[in-house]
Order: sequence, then structure tokens, then C-alpha cells
Amino acid sequence: MSRREEMVFVVDDDARVREALGELLESLGWRAVTFAVAADYVVYARPDDPACLILDVGLPGINGLEFQKQLSGDIHPPIVFLTGHDISASELAIGGGVVGILRKPVGEDELVAVVRAAIDRDRVQRAARVELTEFERRLAALTPQEREVLPLVVSGLPNKQAATELDIDEITVEMHRSKIMQKMQASSLADLVRIAEKLQVPVIRSRR
Repeated sequence: MSRREEMVFVVDDDARVREALGELLESLGWRAVTFAVAADYVVYARPDDPACLILDVGLPGINGLEFQKQLSGDIHPPIVFLTGHDISASELAIGGGVVGILRKPVGEDELVAVVRAAIDRDRVQRAARVELTEFERRLAALTPQEREVLPLVVSGLPNKQAATELDIDEITVEMHRSKIMQKMQASSLADLVRIAEKLQVPVIRSRR
């Protein structure tokens, strides 16, 4: 995918910085959309493309740190903080969707490296969300009985022990297990366990 299919959002109240960054990003091949205030970014209809958000720490009103906390509960592109001060990563609480810091004036090499890393992370996160949605679709196809058997299977209980736990016949467990593997599209037990972990299926310990 070319950079023209990737987006970089810039939120900075300084028009000169905002315009300079936008022009530099565009010259490097990315599509750049700039905003003077955080509220304008919030209401912007973002295309469903890989992206990152360059966010000025010192925004008036709600600053970058406060805005990042507001975004943390939603799906949003990875954030790169922009600052004109000598602030450490620990002071900016790097994490929670924040992938790096750019210090003004921003150098081209530094900009490319940080934006590239942020957009790459967005790709990974997007792929994970798509995968999880697919796994949830498969899980929804299971019958109530199959959902009851699933935690026992991924917990490693043999069919006989699972049957005892559920007070059903072993052959019934075997039948449910086969259907689970089929509906969850698992190539092996290890694959089913991986899918179950993504879905946060609880691990069951034998009660008998």
C-alpha cells in the first residue's frame, strides 16, 4: 500500500506549525488533514484507512494529554505527541495508544520514522479487530450446548472428564467437540485454544 492510502491527522493550534507539518507530510506522500482544535478532529468523518494522529501537547482548552485520555476508551489511530518542550516519555505517559514524541522543530527523518511506526501499529490493530470480529461471528454460531463444552475442550479436559463435568455421555461430548472445531474453523486443538484466548473464553478447572 502506498503512502497516499494512509492518513496523518495533525492537531495543533499554531497555524504555522500546522501548515508546515501538513505540507511536509504531503510532500512525503501521505495524506494530511490538519485541525486547530481537538473538537474539530472529533467531529471529522475519518475514512477507514490506516492512520495516525499527531497531537500537540499544549493545546488551549483541553490539552493533548487530557484529550488522549478522552480518546483512550474509543477506537482511534495511534497517537504521536508533539511538543516544543523537553518532556520525557514518562511525563507524557507513553502508552494507551501513544507511540512516540515529536519535538518542535520536527526533522524530516524523525517525522518519517515516528509516523511510519505509528501507522504500522494501526495496521496491526486493525487486523486484530477484523480477526476478533470474525472469531465472534463463529462463536455466535455455536449452540448453547457447544458453548458449554467449549471451555472444557480448550482447558484440555479429556472427553471422558468433560462428560463427567457436564453429566452427559462421552459420545455427546465428542459430537459437540467435532461441531465446535468445524464451526470455529480451527485446524487443531492448539488453533482452537488460540481463538478461545482471543475471545477470552474462561479456563475451566475440574471440579471433580
